Amino acid sequence: MHVMHSLDYSRSRNHAHEPLTEEQKRAVPPVEHPLVRTHPETGRRCIYLGDHAQNVVGMDYAAGQALVDEINDQLVKSERVYSHRWQPNEFMIWDNRCVMHRSRPFDTAHDRRVVRRCTVLGEVPWLFKT
Repeated sequence: MHVMHSLDYSRSRNHAHEPLTEEQKRAVPPVEHPLVRTHPETGRRCIYLGDHAQNVVGMDYAAGQALVDEINDQLVKSERVYSHRWQPNEFMIWDNRCVMHRSRPFDTAHDRRVVRRCTVLGEVPWLFKT
């Protein structure tokens, strides 16, 4: 089973972002990924979803979208979520290949947030290597 992932979909559905321009849409088109992927280092399987996941390939669009939403809803239940309480001078590293993440609202009048992102090039998601 494969899922379409789309930055445009993510931005337009439930975030306070400006819609992507046509140029941006061409630069980051939707991409198909397996619903379940194999971590290349550990060999463990994990569900590969999140806000960018739009619909299941090959299913009726609305049904595929509903299935993605249902799975995402199960993944983010409170008993499955680690919620970090930041302290000054902390940093966090996570593996995007197997961890869903999202920022939390914070008081911009009283708190300062500095975010630096480091991206390491890697493989595309796969379930079975061919």
